[in-house]
Amino acid sequence: MKTTKLVVGIMMIVLAAFILFQSSAVGLGNALANNGETSGSSGFLVAVLYLATGIVYIVTRKREGLGGDIAGLIMMLICGLMGFNAGSYSDLVIWSVLAVIIDTGFFTWHLAVRDKNE
Repeated sequence: MKTTKLVVGIMMIVLAAFILFQSSAVGLGNALANNGETSGSSGFLVAVLYLATGIVYIVTRKREGLGGDIAGLIMMLICGLMGFNAGSYSDLVIWSVLAVIIDTGFFTWHLAVRDKNE
């Protein structure tokens, strides 16, 4: 479990950097077009939540409790809700759905492994 949390945490941080770059470009495009969309800002928040979840996974990889997993699940479900504000940033839907899939799958798997060990 320790290695998996480390790998998923690093993957989330790398994806956060990519999402941040992408949402900055979309935000600039929205500002230049003056279209009133907030999808670039939503993308920025999704990137921050990806980064926070990655850090939480790396920090809590050696702990036995579910606190880090529950925090990550909540943050990624918030990312899933951000996908509804996609506007012209259609990739935001992809990042939001990916967040929900990764974290609900990871949380479910962690619960199954934990129950098997007890």
